[in-house]
Parts: sequence; C-alpha cells; structure tokens
Amino acid sequence: MLLHIHPDDPQPRNIKTVVECLLDGGVIIYPTDTIYGIGCNIFNADAIARIARIKGIDAKKAQFSFICSDLSHISDYARSVDTPIFRMLKAALPGPYTFILQASKQVPKQLKTKKDTVGIRVPDNKICLDIVKQLGHPLMSTSLPMDSDVEYYTDPEIMHEQFEKLVDIVIDGGIGQVLSSTVIDCTQGTPTLVRAGAGEWEKLIG
Repeated sequence: MLLHIHPDDPQPRNIKTVVECLLDGGVIIYPTDTIYGIGCNIFNADAIARIARIKGIDAKKAQFSFICSDLSHISDYARSVDTPIFRMLKAALPGPYTFILQASKQVPKQLKTKKDTVGIRVPDNKICLDIVKQLGHPLMSTSLPMDSDVEYYTDPEIMHEQFEKLVDIVIDGGIGQVLSSTVIDCTQGTPTLVRAGAGEWEKLIG
C-alpha cells in the first residue's frame, strides 16, 4: 500500500493505519528528516527478520537503530548518560543524528550489538514522531538498500514500485533527502564521529 500522509499535518486516521500495521507485525517504509527508512515494531522478532532479509544482512550483525519520540523516551532504552552528553543530545534533537549509547535492559536482545550498545534517533519529522508517539515505543529503523539512482531512495512512488511486494506500507510524505544521518558514538565518554552525514555535527563534537 502507498499511503499519502501530509508532512506538516499528518492525518490521524492514516497514522492509526500505520500503527495498527506495526502492531500486527508489519514492515513500513517511512520518511525521516534525512533519507527514507525501513522499520517495524522493535518487539516483533519476525518483522525484524523480514527487514534483515530485505536488506540481505544477518539480523544478529545488523546495525539497526531506534526512532524515539523525545529525550525522555531515550532514557528508557539507553543507560544513564553523563551531563555533557545529555546537553549535546538536548541541543541536537530532534535532528538528523544517530547517537550510539549504552543499551538499557529494555532493549530487545535481538537488537543489541555485541558491545551492548544501541543507536538512537529523534528525527525532526512530524510523520515519524507521530507514529512513534501513537505506537508507544520506538520504531526499529534502518536505511533502505541503497542504489546509485537517487530517485530510487528519495521518491516514495518509486520505492513503492520496488518494495510493494516486500513491505506492507510505503508512506508518501514527500520527496526524501539525499544525505543519511550523522552517526556519533557516545559510549566512551567523549563523543566520536562515526559517519559524517546531515546536520552541523562539527558544532556538537568540536
């Protein structure tokens, strides 16, 4: 299904359709403040396995991240962070960043890395945040299988053509961005750049 959702004023009935799909174990493609993502309910092991198959990766080795709705949501799934890190998160979020943090016990084992860490995102995207708020817990997130054709991962109609038999819903929230999120590792006390992407990350870790 290709589902049109207004980026600035998401229709509640359409958000409800997406949330019901996720609770039933569905897989969705959805907009963020960077590139479109592919995601599912973090507590549905079958849906996580489906996404791993779509991407052609081993779920146990995958670097999946969580979409959270706000800072208080993050504290449920990441162990307590020290004050300088918290200040950085507060300054950066919502925004185009993925922060690697120590995982709390509430993170499903299937989604923890061997280092017991988790990637956390709070995108500056109303559709995405409304879905997470209605869902009541984070959305598991990863990027689409990338292709050299920019339209393939920025145009929802083309995504629908490519993935309609593999996912349950492709959300059309407008043309997506080209850059991925910037990834910053906060597990060693001092923030470290893992991947440069969207956002003015130099101000955060400079």
